[in-house]
Amino acid sequence: MKNYYFGRIKLPHRSSGFTLLELLVVIAIIGMLSAYVGPKYFSKLAESRQKVAKAQIEAFGKALDNYHLDVGHYPGTDEGLNALLIKPSGATRWNGPYLQKAIPVDPWERKYLYRSPGNNGREYDLLSYGEDGRPGGKGEAADVTN
Repeated sequence: MKNYYFGRIKLPHRSSGFTLLELLVVIAIIGMLSAYVGPKYFSKLAESRQKVAKAQIEAFGKALDNYHLDVGHYPGTDEGLNALLIKPSGATRWNGPYLQKAIPVDPWERKYLYRSPGNNGREYDLLSYGEDGRPGGKGEAADVTN
């Protein structure tokens, strides 16, 4: 064993690196942290998708209201949200486009659903069925509507 002198103190040479036990302790700590943080992260991700869908539906609602003010009625189901970008035939007072960009898909990569007239006496229904793509559901699978 080599000895190194630092001033008056004699230190033995020690090989550098980590022991297997030290590495296992570090891996165990990382595993415990990821088990704690992982579920919290993914639940926040689900909440953020719902919030994005709600914000997009509200933006579509404002554009639809502007369309209604100009044209005098909401676009029909067959015209859909495309009436916000492309002038429908017969819409003489159309003053669009009412959206700055193309109509995005919902956070689950599906088209938003639009019906006019809507259910329950509403002028229109605008919705996303959530993660599962089916009516109803809870959590991330819950419907997001206007």
